[in-house]
Parts: sequence; C-alpha cells; structure tokens
Amino acid sequence: MGAEAVGVVLAAGMGTRVGADGNKAYLPLDGRSMLVWSLDTLARVPEIARTVLVFRQGESELARKTVERELGDASVEFVEGGPTRHASERNMLRHLAADIESGAVDAVVIHDAARPLAGAAMFATALALAREFGGALPALPVDSLARVTDRGVETVPGSLVRVQTPQAFRARELLDAYRLAEADGFEGTDTSSCIERYTDVAVRTFPGSAANLKVTYAGDIGIAHRLLTERNRSAGPR
Repeated sequence: MGAEAVGVVLAAGMGTRVGADGNKAYLPLDGRSMLVWSLDTLARVPEIARTVLVFRQGESELARKTVERELGDASVEFVEGGPTRHASERNMLRHLAADIESGAVDAVVIHDAARPLAGAAMFATALALAREFGGALPALPVDSLARVTDRGVETVPGSLVRVQTPQAFRARELLDAYRLAEADGFEGTDTSSCIERYTDVAVRTFPGSAANLKVTYAGDIGIAHRLLTERNRSAGPR
C-alpha cells in the first residue's frame, strides 16, 4: 500500500468577530455547520485518504455529535486543538507522527473551517503541488498599497498576495519544522510561516478563488450563502 495524504480541518478558533456566542465553525450555513462543508468536500477528493478534525478544547462531544448528525458514518479522526493555531497544528502532527515517520502518510493538507466554500479541485491542486515541490498554497493578488509619509502618499513596491487555505505540505518536512519550532518556542501565523522558517522548502502558490471566502464578520454568512447558492446552481442537479 502506498503513502497516503491526510486532510485536516482546523475548527479550534473563536467566533467573536462574526458575532457567534461560541465557536463560529458550528454556525449553520444552508442546513449544516460550516465545518461540515469542508469535511464533506475532503471526502470528495480521491487523493485524500484520511480526514482529521481539530476541535477546540472542551468541545469534543460537540464536534463528534455534529459530525455524526450531519455526515452520518463518515470516517473522521478527532484531535483536540490548543490555545493557538500553531498549537492546534502541533497537536495534529503529534497525532500523525508515527504514520509520518513510517512513511504511511506523505502529505498533509490543512484547511480553515472558516472557509467552507473551498472546492475539491483546490484541495487536489494543493496536494499535487506539495507532493512535487514540498509545499503549496492558494493566493490572490492584492491591489496596490500605499503608505503616507512626510512627503505624501507613496505606492508600496512589490507584488503582494492574500494567502488562503488549503495549504499542503510534504509530511516529513512539516513534522520536522514543528518539532524545531517547539524547541525554539516559535509560533507561526500560519503553517507556511513555520515551514519557511525551518526548512528549505520553497512553498509554491497557485491561483486562489474569490469564492473561497473566509467567514469573519456577521455579514459574511449571507455572502457565503449567496456564493453557495450560485455554486449549486452552476453545478446543476446531482
């Protein structure tokens, strides 16, 4: 049996800006929790053999019951997250460490539950590029930025992008990077920042999607609903 890829959904964050009383990952979107949309999409990616849900501390029962109610007998592994995104990813890698070290798992795809509309093709692209180059993430160009100085407004040079998830990486390099980060007490802002600090992997970018919305504020739920309706209309009857 060949090495397998693992898809990970991070749902250990808070929901204060979106107006949620608790974890925004469980907010309803067209009849199912936001996190379930991503779990369901991962199940439709043939290249991904295993799915892991990283839940917030104290929400084990909520996570398990939500998945059971909304996805039935879907095969999902559960890992308790930490107080930060980096800590949650570290816990996930500890869960997978033995399989990574044995070579049973060769790649990990990490996605935010707050982005429920990422399509299966985006996961497949991230995984294929990660297996070939070591790491990959979707990105969108940013309009030119400017800064105000004593001399007036100056355009900021360079090409800037907005980074999205899913982000995918070869598993061995990812595990090694997080072990080195733990020894240093370093915590990255996202997965790629840790990879870039502790490995020689040149993380590749590929075109992101404006429809891959991150639900951050209360109004984003309505936007996500409209985007989902448009996607389902375009897809036609299933």
